[in-house]
Amino acid sequence: MNSIKKSIEFAPGKTLTVETGRLAKLADGAVVVTMGETMVLCTVVSAKEPKPGQDFFPMVVDLRESFTAGGKFPGGFIKREGRPSEGETLSSRLIDRSLRPLYPDGYRNETQYICQVFSSDGQHQPDVLGAFGASAATHISDIPFDGPMSQVKVGRIDGEYVINPTIDELEQSDMDIIVAGTADSVLMIEGEMKEISEAEMLEAIKEGHKAIAKLCQFQEELREECGVEKREYVPEPVNEALKNRVEEEVGSKLKEIVATGLGKEEYNGRLSELKNEVIESITEDEEYADAADEISSFFGDMEKSELRNMILKEKRRIDGRSPHDIRDIWGEVGYLPRVHGSAIFSRGETQALVSVALGTKRDAQSVDTLFHEEEKTFMLHYNFPPYCVGEAGFLRGPGRREIGHGHLAERALKMLMPEWEDFGYVVRVRSDILESNGSSSMASVCGGSMALMDAGVPLKKPVGGIAMGMIVGDDETVVLSDIRGEEDFMGDMDFKTAGTADGITATQMDMKVKGISFELLEEALEQAHKGRMHILGEMAKTISEKRQDISKYAPQFINMTIDGDSIGAVIGPGGKVIQTLQKETDTEIWIEEDEEGKGQITITADSLEKAEAAKKRIQAVAGHLDEGATYKGTVKAIKEYGAFVEIVPGKEGLLHISELNHSHVKNVEDVISIGEEIEVKLLKVEHGGKLRLSRKALLPNPDEA
Repeated sequence: MNSIKKSIEFAPGKTLTVETGRLAKLADGAVVVTMGETMVLCTVVSAKEPKPGQDFFPMVVDLRESFTAGGKFPGGFIKREGRPSEGETLSSRLIDRSLRPLYPDGYRNETQYICQVFSSDGQHQPDVLGAFGASAATHISDIPFDGPMSQVKVGRIDGEYVINPTIDELEQSDMDIIVAGTADSVLMIEGEMKEISEAEMLEAIKEGHKAIAKLCQFQEELREECGVEKREYVPEPVNEALKNRVEEEVGSKLKEIVATGLGKEEYNGRLSELKNEVIESITEDEEYADAADEISSFFGDMEKSELRNMILKEKRRIDGRSPHDIRDIWGEVGYLPRVHGSAIFSRGETQALVSVALGTKRDAQSVDTLFHEEEKTFMLHYNFPPYCVGEAGFLRGPGRREIGHGHLAERALKMLMPEWEDFGYVVRVRSDILESNGSSSMASVCGGSMALMDAGVPLKKPVGGIAMGMIVGDDETVVLSDIRGEEDFMGDMDFKTAGTADGITATQMDMKVKGISFELLEEALEQAHKGRMHILGEMAKTISEKRQDISKYAPQFINMTIDGDSIGAVIGPGGKVIQTLQKETDTEIWIEEDEEGKGQITITADSLEKAEAAKKRIQAVAGHLDEGATYKGTVKAIKEYGAFVEIVPGKEGLLHISELNHSHVKNVEDVISIGEEIEVKLLKVEHGGKLRLSRKALLPNPDEA
C-alpha cells in the first residue's frame, strides 16, 4: 500500500492529520495521528485464527507515552519508562471500552492495540487521538470490524463548547467529557464536570457527536483509498441438537429461580445446582461426554434471555423490584476509631468501608508524566478483594478495573473539595469493597462523601452516585435504576452518574450493543437524577454536614506570612536555621515565596501547642519579637556579668547576672551552664536590636510569698 496522508477540520479551529502506509507496515493496520505537534502511532494486529478451546475475546489495548516525546527525562533514579502510569492505564481503558462492542459476536482471535506517543507539544492530549487512530488502523485493515468509531473530548468555556480542548483551554473549562461513538450513535462517555445539569450534559454529548460523525466519515474515505478487503469471518456453527437438549433438561426450572426474587448468594447457589444437574444428566450420554463447557454456555444464554424477558415483559427484576426501585440503604460514620474519618455505605448487597487520612504537604503525591508535573493533594484509592464476591484469589496490586473505578469516584468528589488555601490538608480516601453486587464505584462515591464529612473536611456539598442499566428489546427498552451484578452482565448498558443535589460531577457510560439514541440517553439521565436524589436523602439520615472539628489524631497546622526580606533569615545558611527550628519544636515547616514576594509559611505538628511554639520562634527570627513574651532559649556563652542566650536561631540576648535570680548571684555558673535550655522573658528590644532578658521574672519572688 502506498503512503497516504489526509487532514480534516472536524471542529472550529481543530485539524487532525492521519498518515498510513509509511510506518509499521507489518502490522495489520497502522496510522500516525497528528494534532498540533502531538503525534501518536496506532497499530493493531489480530490473529488469523482463534486458539483452540478459547471461549472469550482476548483483546488488549496499551497507550504508552515516552518522555522523549516532549524532550524530557523520566523523574527519579531510573531514566527509562517502566510500568504504565495511571493516566496511560485510564486512556487504554477508554480506547478498549469504545472498540470492544464493534467486533462481531463470537470473535475470539487474539487482538492487540498499541498506541505510542512519539511527539508531544504539551497541549494536545493523546487519549482521544489514540482512540481515533486505533479505530482508523482497524478500519483500513482486513480485520472484521463494525466501525468506524471515534472519540472526542468536549469542554465548555464561557458557555461555548470546545471540541478537543488543549490543556490550557481545559483549565478554563467547566467540563471535561470524552464521548465515543459511531456515525449513528454513542458508545461510551466518561468525564468530570462542575455540577452541570442533565440537559447541559446531553447537549455536550450531542456537540461531541457532531464531530464524531465527521471523523467517522473521514475514516470511511481513508478506507476507500487504502482498498484493503476484510478477511472473511464465519462464526462457529451452533450445535442445535445440544442446545435443544439443554432447553429440554432445563424446562421451566430456570424461570422459577429467576422469578423467585432471591438475593445474590441464594440465587447463584440455586442456579449453580440446576446447571450442574443439567451438565451431569447430558454428559452421561457418550455423544456429549466432553461437552460440559458448551452446555454451560447454552445455560448462560438461557439465563440471560430469561432475565431480559422478565424485565421487558413484566417490568420486574430478579429481586422483585420495579425498574425505578433502589435497594435498601444504610450507613454509619465514625466506625474506625483511629482513622481521621470513616464511613460504611451499604446499598443492597454492595458495601464499601471508606476511610480518610489527613496529611501534611510532604504527603502529597508527586506526579511526573509527559503532560503533567504536579503535587497531588487529593486522592482516592479503590480496592476490590476477592472475598467481596465470595471468591478466593491472589491479592496483587491494583489492576486496570480498580484504577478505573477509583479514578471515577475521585473525579466525582474532587469537584467539591475545598481549595488548598482554605483547608491545607493533603487528603487520601481509601475505599475497600466488602460486598459487591452492583456498582461498587458509586458506593465509593457515597461512602467517600460521608467519610470526608466525618473527617471534618469542608466538602462543599454531599455527593452521591448511582448506576443505571438498560435492556433493549425488539419493541421496547427498559431503563433500570441501581443495577445488580446480574443485570450488568446481561444488560445492554452500564451508565453511572455522580453528583450533588445541584448537578453532575462525574459520569461513565458503556454500551454493550452498537449504540444508544439521544432519546434513550435523555430518559436514562432523568431516571438517574431521581435515583441520585433519593440516595442523597438516605445518606443525609447518617450525616449531612461536616464535623465541627477534625480528628485529634490528625496533624495540626498553622499558616503565617512573613516579609520577603526575612525568608533568608528563617531558612538560614544551608537551611541551618529552619532545620534547627523543626528539630527543637518537633514540627515540619514549609516556606514558599508568593507572587507578591511574601513568605508563605505552613507549620505542621501533632499538636497545636508545638505549632504555636514554632510560629513564635519564626516570628522572632523574622524580627517580630514581643517584649514581655516568654522564650525557651539555649545558653551559648557565660561571662562574669551574665550569659548570652539564643532564644531563636541567630538571635541572642543578654541575661544579666542580676536577672538570674531574686537572691544575689555571685557566679553565673552556679545557676546555669553552657548548652542548658532555660526559659527567659524578653524585657526589652533596645536600639540596634539588642535584647535584654530575664530569668528571675519567671520565678516566684520569696519576698512576696
